[in-house]
Amino acid sequence: MSKRKINFYSLVTILGLSLLWGASAPEPAYDGTDVLTELNSCTQQNNTFQDGEKITYKMYYNWKFVWVAAGEVTFNVKDLGDQYYLSAIGRTYRSYDPFFKVRDTYECYVDKNTLLPTVSIRQVEEGKYRLYDKVTFDHQRNVAKSLRGKSKESAEVTEYPIDNCIHDILSIVYFARNIDFEDMKSGQKIPVNLFMDKETWPLSVTYKGRQEKKRIKGNGKFKTMQFSPELISGEYFQEGDEMNVFVSDDKNRLPLIIESPLTVGYVKAVLKDYKNLKYDMSADL
Repeated sequence: MSKRKINFYSLVTILGLSLLWGASAPEPAYDGTDVLTELNSCTQQNNTFQDGEKITYKMYYNWKFVWVAAGEVTFNVKDLGDQYYLSAIGRTYRSYDPFFKVRDTYECYVDKNTLLPTVSIRQVEEGKYRLYDKVTFDHQRNVAKSLRGKSKESAEVTEYPIDNCIHDILSIVYFARNIDFEDMKSGQKIPVNLFMDKETWPLSVTYKGRQEKKRIKGNGKFKTMQFSPELISGEYFQEGDEMNVFVSDDKNRLPLIIESPLTVGYVKAVLKDYKNLKYDMSADL
């Protein structure tokens, strides 16, 4: 993972994975099953989000015991009739721009009947790094066509083979909020395959149980479930590092707080604001 991806690219990915594990479920004892394999990722009806939903997260970075507010990421939903248009916009605050300026936009169109992606667009401006990547998914041929370059004008087309029923990072967010995990057990790992940056990423997340009163800064205390997405040790994560995600234990299935160590410092994303949710969400203040 390149240095730039530790910033908003990582945060959008983390948020996407954390939304995936937000289904309300009982907490039976783990029976030794390593991975939940009976997961139909090819089609899903939407019962959890609606047109106009807007969710904003504030990102903090900790270095030498000092927490710094770095920026925000906002997720939006628009109903286009036969498709949903999804977007995530990441921006550093002007006060943080001199350290590392970010202006990222992620877009995705998903089929309303299946919630599978049809087109995914990323426009990345992070420091001096620039990327334009428009991916068109052909789920019949299992091919992703990527128009990729430093800019839209200089981008070139390449085709990549993809797995059946694969998602991009935004489509999996909203697809998975509708998955029924009623039989999920504490300690169980759940897989998902994403296509991004020219390849398929096999990932897993471990369900770790419930916390009845998790305090979320500025929002109160919530009933939550805790999850731990896997981290790969290397330049940015050390062996044994663990990311923790706390998700609202309700029908909205929203990540409330995400905490992750880095080899240098610590990153945290906290729910700042939400509008037009399909279901009411309240905290024990």
